[in-house]
Amino acid sequence: MTITSSLFLNRSPESHPLTWRLRHDKQPVWINEYCGKSGYQGAKKALKSMSHNAVINLVKDAGLKGRGGAGFLTGIKWSLMPNDESMNIRYLLCNADEMEPGTYKDRMLMEQMPHLLLEGMLIAAFALKAYRGYIFLRGEYINALINLRKAIQEAEIAGLLGKNILNSGFNFEIFVHSGAGRYICGEETALINSLEGRRANPRSKPPFPASFGVWGKPTCVNNVETLCNVPAIIEHGVDWYRSLSINGSTDAGTKLMGFSGRVKNPGLWELPFGTVVREIFENYAGGMRDGLTLKAWLPGGAGTDFLIGKHLDLPMDFDNIGKAGSRLGTALSIAVDNKISMVSLVRNLEEFFARESCGWCTPCRDGLPWIVKILRALELREGQLGDIEMLEQLCRHLGPGRTFCAHAPGAVEPLQSAIKYFREEFEAGIIIKHSGNMGTIKGIQPNLLKSRW
Repeated sequence: MTITSSLFLNRSPESHPLTWRLRHDKQPVWINEYCGKSGYQGAKKALKSMSHNAVINLVKDAGLKGRGGAGFLTGIKWSLMPNDESMNIRYLLCNADEMEPGTYKDRMLMEQMPHLLLEGMLIAAFALKAYRGYIFLRGEYINALINLRKAIQEAEIAGLLGKNILNSGFNFEIFVHSGAGRYICGEETALINSLEGRRANPRSKPPFPASFGVWGKPTCVNNVETLCNVPAIIEHGVDWYRSLSINGSTDAGTKLMGFSGRVKNPGLWELPFGTVVREIFENYAGGMRDGLTLKAWLPGGAGTDFLIGKHLDLPMDFDNIGKAGSRLGTALSIAVDNKISMVSLVRNLEEFFARESCGWCTPCRDGLPWIVKILRALELREGQLGDIEMLEQLCRHLGPGRTFCAHAPGAVEPLQSAIKYFREEFEAGIIIKHSGNMGTIKGIQPNLLKSRW
């Protein structure tokens, strides 16, 4: 994916807090340039003139939501950390295990703006009284690994990491941990287990990481983009941050949004919450390539429900996308063109999710491969009566509250929505026998069906 030239138009600290420092040549912004562009000013303000609770309350009042997909309020999450001073060993974990298909926003930030992430972590650690931070990095992100380690070294030399930072008496160090390549590590407790050297299975909650996290100590896990929002909030304040969103959006600030697929200009842009999807799709992504039309789109990665053309006029934020029947997720959309079979596309996605299941709970471990088996039959036009109804039943059995973590519920979202909007494509894969002839059947009534399963 590329950061297109349109990203560099009219960027300023007041309107594009995440990207205004980016270089046109896409090279990393190292510490001298970063500090020359007001870098670490938010950290200096926090450490020198604010209390721990004041930082937490400021982030809470700003309405910053997690940018990893769930959208939980960051300040609330921070406030869950215990105030007991006897629990003086605390950890801050940055979730940089960006393995959601179609998502590439954190990679750009880490490769080109590593010090923005470090500053965000420094402020967050000060607020949480955490003395050590870990960046849990996707194993394939080699350039991000190199750039982050260099940035950490620069910050240590400048006295912005280590002992007695900025003569504040606060100590904080950061380590980069390169992951082993499992999608499930995006779940915060699976990430914690993997960091400890254990199998990457999610943990039972409660206890939550805020009270019992990595090595049994209080732990906060935040996404890369989430932490990168913190410095500007501290520097410019709550009213400014809340004023960034448009079109009456209840979500504050800006968001990295993008489109991939067979669009003319795939890429990534920092835009205010509430930006209409059609504007992103047509003005930034350029619409579909010549000869193609939009069939469907995933709003925020592979683990979200498909939406269709009529939903392009929605504001891009958590509430409006949720009301349409999907989730904002990572806000990096995937466009599906009219030449693509929805059965084949969903089969591809479900194969990925089935492979990435940790295998801890039965519905996910056995249900996802079962879904793949049915979809393969439908793709080959070898489906049987009842297959679609079985897929719908599996979507319910793997839905929220039915599995140990959110992996399976996310995995079935594209499937359930594809059946909802494109059922005829699934029906076309069913072969029936009647009077010695074979053919496809549409509009089958569930009570007349008998599945081979």
